[in-house]
Amino acid sequence: MPLSFALRRVVSGSIWILAAVFAARADAEIVDRDFSGRFSAESRWFPATGAFPGQRSLASGFVAEPKLYLEDAAGRSFTLTPFFRYDHSDPRRTHFDLREAYLLLLGDIGDDQWELRLGVDRVFWGVTESQHLVDIVNQIDFVEHPGGESKLGQPMVHLTWSGNWGVAEVFGLPYHRARTFSGLQGRLRLPLVIDNERVTYESAAGEWHFDFASRYSHSFGLLDLGVSLFDGTSREPFLFPGSDAGGMPAFTQYYAQIRQFGLDAQMTVGSWLFKLEAIQRSGARNLLGLEEDYAATVFGGEYTFYSVFGSAADVTLLGEWNYDGRGRNATPNRSPNTLENDLFSGTRLAFNDVQSTEITVSFLTDLGRATRALALEFDRRITGQWSMHFEAVSLLSVDRADLHYAMRDDSFVELNLVYNF
Repeated sequence: MPLSFALRRVVSGSIWILAAVFAARADAEIVDRDFSGRFSAESRWFPATGAFPGQRSLASGFVAEPKLYLEDAAGRSFTLTPFFRYDHSDPRRTHFDLREAYLLLLGDIGDDQWELRLGVDRVFWGVTESQHLVDIVNQIDFVEHPGGESKLGQPMVHLTWSGNWGVAEVFGLPYHRARTFSGLQGRLRLPLVIDNERVTYESAAGEWHFDFASRYSHSFGLLDLGVSLFDGTSREPFLFPGSDAGGMPAFTQYYAQIRQFGLDAQMTVGSWLFKLEAIQRSGARNLLGLEEDYAATVFGGEYTFYSVFGSAADVTLLGEWNYDGRGRNATPNRSPNTLENDLFSGTRLAFNDVQSTEITVSFLTDLGRATRALALEFDRRITGQWSMHFEAVSLLSVDRADLHYAMRDDSFVELNLVYNF
């Protein structure tokens, strides 16, 4: 997926702003330079034959994500993080993006501090494990991983004001980015390919509708609390059946105007962490294409056994319940699963060794349908700069009524070797 003209223009503007800010002071100089990043060789294998003709069983390629950081004597900085993936099996997975390209200005207001980011950035909200309901600023880079944790860079103006009273953030989002999806030869897709070129919007301004978001967060003793508001173009598309430019059957993307109120909270009580995310959203379309206001929540927690059997290792037990008020008319939020009435459980073993070895096993079950999924993740640093990530996802059963029934044969095993520099 090529980088859009709009993003190129935003990045070019950010670089010119940086030069102008530094040039405004004769004594301005770069005092901190850092060039880092990662290069990853990745392979994902699907043991079962795909449900549709042409789907491949092996997806191999590489990822390059360098990062440039510049800071002047006044603390102002510029961050540039391009991203490139090559995939030999699915042309849709081969894409370039700017994850970050922003100028950071900062200063004091009395005893408080302010920060202003201009350009392209990534923002993460939420506290739960199974999904992040409140997280809405950035679009998901869905071809990266079905879990929905990877994000496309978002053009924004991001103002932060913080003090003893908490942290207030305001976002101006001038451009919308459509979600990425697998192509005809890719796995983890619906029966019809989703056309990335045919994207329509409820707003007459299209992708140029100016979206607004804000968040307030603060710690009240044992409780960390965040409340948020988003008003603008939804990050979740409604999929219309139609045809692509070549006349082949395909889904087209439609993005509605929505308003979302969000709440995220985390309370620490000894070895317990209690977590909650909740949203109320209006203007969105449900699975039937009808506009429906709804509420959704994720509630749960984790308990950690520290230094088990006298070792340095910690064992954490995880448990969460996902609920969506639309029931079976719910649409996917952060993954192929609709998570309208699902129970998530898991165990994380952190060895706390020099290699940062960590193993996580999780199980997701739909309480109203016969859908079950099991996942295993293993992370370990091999040397000072080399690390590995192993992941296995097994779709034990998929209910025929589930939206992602077409992915029933897409259990996979993935191995990534990462060089950090």
